[in-house]
Amino acid sequence: MIGGLRITNLSHAFGDEKVVNGVSVFVAPSEVVCLLGPSGCGKTTLLRVAAGLDRLQKGQIRIGETMVDDGATGLNVPPDQRGIGLMFQDYALFPHLNVLENIIFGVKADTPARREWAETALEQMGLSGRGDNYPHTLSGGQQQRVALLRALATEPSVLLLDEPFSGLDVARRAAVRGQSLEMLRDTGVATLLVTHDPEEAMFMADRILVMNHGRVVQDGSPEQIYFQPNTEFVADLFGTVNRLTGTVTSGALATAIGIFDTKDLEYGTMAQVLIRPEAFRLAVVGETPAPRPGDAPFLPAPLVATPSDRGVVVTGARSLGRASLVSFIVPSDNGDVELEARVPGVFLPEPGTRVTVTVNTKQAHVFPVDDNG
Repeated sequence: MIGGLRITNLSHAFGDEKVVNGVSVFVAPSEVVCLLGPSGCGKTTLLRVAAGLDRLQKGQIRIGETMVDDGATGLNVPPDQRGIGLMFQDYALFPHLNVLENIIFGVKADTPARREWAETALEQMGLSGRGDNYPHTLSGGQQQRVALLRALATEPSVLLLDEPFSGLDVARRAAVRGQSLEMLRDTGVATLLVTHDPEEAMFMADRILVMNHGRVVQDGSPEQIYFQPNTEFVADLFGTVNRLTGTVTSGALATAIGIFDTKDLEYGTMAQVLIRPEAFRLAVVGETPAPRPGDAPFLPAPLVATPSDRGVVVTGARSLGRASLVSFIVPSDNGDVELEARVPGVFLPEPGTRVTVTVNTKQAHVFPVDDNG
């Protein structure tokens, strides 16, 4: 495919410490790809090398059909000649320029057509009438949108974003993400976005590349990454998970709340099942949990053994607003295990209440206990 960004076998080190190790990335025109991973995994270094801010040490980078970096030959095209837009988390707006001047600052030909584009874009981003304002008079969300428009004003073929929403409060972040994504779709630019926020990656990305220790450990759609993690590290990246361990027998892992398919794990392997809190469905004994879209397939769990054979015991419950967090005890061969469920709406049984448990197997993932991603 012509266009976009192609990074091939990129490696980068600071002294003896290799921070990026043989990473390849392709971003097509109109595609948003997120580099997701914890601090120190190499994602920002990768972005800086792609932008030309750090010199490529090994590998190749193409923008469209043009080679801009080649570690073998030493080719290195300066950042301002790469046809890229770049935006960092601090926005870096010029305080002495107004909003409109900031947006068109990097435009080589300040034509009436580009000013008209800027004014239309401001309106689209909810900033109509703000062109004469100065950055210090804007909120964080407004500054973010101005910085994005400045990065797009030069009509780049590739846009590189480093943690662009991290400085925004939770309430503002969702709205600004939506407006930004709509603008990116309209421009058709190939976008590579760095984030450590799984929710942000799920919302923004067409594809997510999960990074750990300088490598891409999984590449897939948001749905694939969330529902089909290939390592414990990837599964754990999306928030707290419940862990139950056991030994694989006859292609299955028997746990305190049921039996899980172990796929290709060998007989006798020590394994663990990671269960997301939202995977559990709870109901007070004698009642039925309310069905929800996407719940199937279920693993029924009257497989829980309790002294009365009537459910498991709730140890605590508290409201999170849109959901309830419920902890409960299940017995196991190694003693009682406390698990945590996230239940939609208000479900606040008193401690000591017995509840029945079922599990959505799409959100339960089995890995060897020594698999750390």
